[in-house]
Amino acid sequence: MRLDKYLKVSRIIKRRTVANEACSGGRVSVNGKVAKASTEVKAGDILEIRFGEKVFKAQILSIAEHVSKSEAPEMYKVLN
Repeated sequence: MRLDKYLKVSRIIKRRTVANEACSGGRVSVNGKVAKASTEVKAGDILEIRFGEKVFKAQILSIAEHVSKSEAPEMYKVLN
């Protein structure tokens, strides 16, 4: 699954356009490498997103096309 779509489906970032902007701004990295929005992600990958001074770090646990709001946090594990 594309990185920008995963960020939206898992509700880490609310909108796909915002996820796209974060990726193109170089604020998102996958497994330690700066990632584009089109980067394919899979279970086990480590995401790191920089929001100003804060860094959000999470491990991808599962990939799904459609997820309810209550199930979205089960798609990743926060590592901070």
